[in-house]
Amino acid sequence: MDLGARILVVEDELPMRTILNDCLESENYRVLLAGNGEEALNKAIREKPDCMVLDVMMPRLDGFSVCKELRRLACDFPILILTAKGRVEDRVIGLDSGADDFLVKPFSRDELLARIRALLRRRKRWSTSRYKLVLGDFEVNFSEQTAHRNGQPVELTLKEFSILKLLADFPGEVVSRDRFLDAVWGYTAFPTTRTVDRHIVSLRAKIGDNPTHPKWLKTV
Repeated sequence: MDLGARILVVEDELPMRTILNDCLESENYRVLLAGNGEEALNKAIREKPDCMVLDVMMPRLDGFSVCKELRRLACDFPILILTAKGRVEDRVIGLDSGADDFLVKPFSRDELLARIRALLRRRKRWSTSRYKLVLGDFEVNFSEQTAHRNGQPVELTLKEFSILKLLADFPGEVVSRDRFLDAVWGYTAFPTTRTVDRHIVSLRAKIGDNPTHPKWLKTV
């Protein structure tokens, strides 16, 4: 357990907010609370928590909008979205907004805690591993989330940064599509493995890797 980790819980319904608070405090997490989207956004920017548990349906600003704005502002702490909606479309919106994982209500206490532990482990690996990657004339700085090719800036999405970071953490090893889905998208049942392939194609173009005979991002 990551003792003392600061978890921001965002939930507009007081009974559920209280349950989440008690559950996390019983595991020695330090809990921050917010009751609407605007409060959540302000508190997240100010407090910079280790992890955020974010409800979707809230007044003033919904969870998807909060998540998207935090990623736009380069807030990189993991975000676990909670929602009563279990539709695939909602998962797509959440993950594309920058969420790391997705949990549908009602859920068990043990599953919630397990997912938070996994997100905190992932964040710890990110912070302690290498922060730069150089591939020929392409260079990415993970701590600053910037990329350059031939000295010119290259725009990468959050998912593309995460894919490169996962590969950098395991140089020379084969990383399966399922591992990409689990580590980058955080929800192993969705999206499909073709999503990984599309992102790799996009990355090859941005890196300048030959799609026919790639030197850096090879498919085995």
